[in-house]
Amino acid sequence: MVWTAMLFCFSLIAKAQSIQTPFEKSRGSETATYFAAISFYNQLDKASPKVLVKEMGPTDAGYPLHLVLVSTDGKFAPATWHNQGKAVLMINNGIHPGEPDGIDACMMLVRDIVSGKQKLPANVCLGIIPVYNIGGSLNRGAHSRANQDGPKAYGFRGNSQYLDLNRDFTKCDSREAVSFNQIFHYLNPDILVDNHVSDGADYQHTMTLLTTQYDKLGSVLGNWLRFTFEPLLYQGMDKKGWPMCPYVDFANNDIRRGLEGFYDPPRYSSGYAALWQTIGFVPETHMLKPFKNRVMSTLALMQTLIETSGTKAKELKNKRQAERQKMMQDASKNTPMPLSWQLDTMNHRMVEFRGYESATKTSEVTGLPRLYYDHSKPYTRTVRFYDSYKALQYTMPPRFYVIPQGWHHVTDLLLANKVQMRRLTKDSLINVTALKIDSYRAATRPYENHFRLGEVKVREEQQVIKFLKGDWIISSQQNARRFLAEMLDPTGPDSYFAWNFFDPILQQKEGYSDYRWEDVAAQFLHENPAIRQELEAKKKAEPDFAKNSSAILNWVYKKSPYYELGHMRYPVYCIK
Repeated sequence: MVWTAMLFCFSLIAKAQSIQTPFEKSRGSETATYFAAISFYNQLDKASPKVLVKEMGPTDAGYPLHLVLVSTDGKFAPATWHNQGKAVLMINNGIHPGEPDGIDACMMLVRDIVSGKQKLPANVCLGIIPVYNIGGSLNRGAHSRANQDGPKAYGFRGNSQYLDLNRDFTKCDSREAVSFNQIFHYLNPDILVDNHVSDGADYQHTMTLLTTQYDKLGSVLGNWLRFTFEPLLYQGMDKKGWPMCPYVDFANNDIRRGLEGFYDPPRYSSGYAALWQTIGFVPETHMLKPFKNRVMSTLALMQTLIETSGTKAKELKNKRQAERQKMMQDASKNTPMPLSWQLDTMNHRMVEFRGYESATKTSEVTGLPRLYYDHSKPYTRTVRFYDSYKALQYTMPPRFYVIPQGWHHVTDLLLANKVQMRRLTKDSLINVTALKIDSYRAATRPYENHFRLGEVKVREEQQVIKFLKGDWIISSQQNARRFLAEMLDPTGPDSYFAWNFFDPILQQKEGYSDYRWEDVAAQFLHENPAIRQELEAKKKAEPDFAKNSSAILNWVYKKSPYYELGHMRYPVYCIK
């Protein structure tokens, strides 16, 4: 029996080792199609008890998202992984299918884990989305990434709705994003990795790394990430021969100004992860490097993340839990929560950057000066890295939110994010704080399917409102506290209000005819002399108003009981 089991094990390893990716078969010039990737993982599932392929939620392309679970003990319940103290890594590939490096790197990674070539520590488990943007992957071509060196053919950035899915993690216009939310909470990852390819300046590094905004993660988890975990990743990549630097996005391509840490609001994967005290990494390989090198550096980073998570699993779990506990303690002390951020230009640290000298020459296309990078003049410099943000705006989440059930688009997304909610069991009068929208600015051009709202100003009013059986009551004292604050405060830059979920309240539904309202308004002012006095004072103070009969009638209308209460009243109410 022992020999039979050993022979079976050896046969599985041999079978796994014989399975090659399209990337390997093409000697690093081709990337796997969506169907080839799923077929590859299904083969590994059949060949090894360490791998399980699951079909998850739907996508706009009509195909389901797949999730590849990898565990050394062959057990695939994420809740059990967490109970056993294992570090859970979620890896997302192909969000922009024209940037396919992670797709091929992860295929080789899992194959090597199955064959034994790559060690997966017993205290680390993986959840991998092989191809996230399936519609974009199926829209295959060879020219949409004009500045990129390979592969021969690849997918398109937009999904089946032409949406950029890396702007959709909270607004969820796509089925992919809703399914991602559900997968994310199924896994409850300690670390999220979202693989990309960068655009922009030219430099020597093949791999750059965008890391979750430390400050948003909080003082416990954020500082541990900045000073303990992340430096180990840079050391590990150095040892593997892939020296890494922070994501390069310097202004005007002038490295002398330094590098700036990426600001990642919740619409992005790393910003979304931070709402749940999950560390987010966005690897960005450099577009001008050969495809083969980009894939191999991505593989090296995935290996480094696994190795580092294995050695720091206990600390990672403890710091994440401590940050959640601190969030609850802050809630009990009524400590305001940062809602928006700005770069702290007074603080920086020094990092090593390997670049090329830049200069200008005459363009063969325009005949005008153009920028170029001189590869005959490489340099290594220590440059400033501005990686701190300071809070620009704060919010104080209430004890409870109340949302009428008719706003099901919002409540469905809250449920998809595992927010703990309960429904009223009977019609109820509740004393709440209501917010009136005083002003806002609407975008003049669409951005990812929306004309976003900004510069929102609100005022509070105490009101007793009748809520109906089935309306939702939501406590802010839960792990979703930051998510709720960012999504439900209408002044938040990535709130549901900013993304137009509540636009119907901005349009008045009832009105009046001036000639008829004249008589009703006169009777109303006669019965309410204090309002008449207020009107006369406004006329004296504002001559232009006093000359505008329509403005006067509208002012009186809005003071009267005929004016609809729901107009400009934000339909998420607070119990403080």
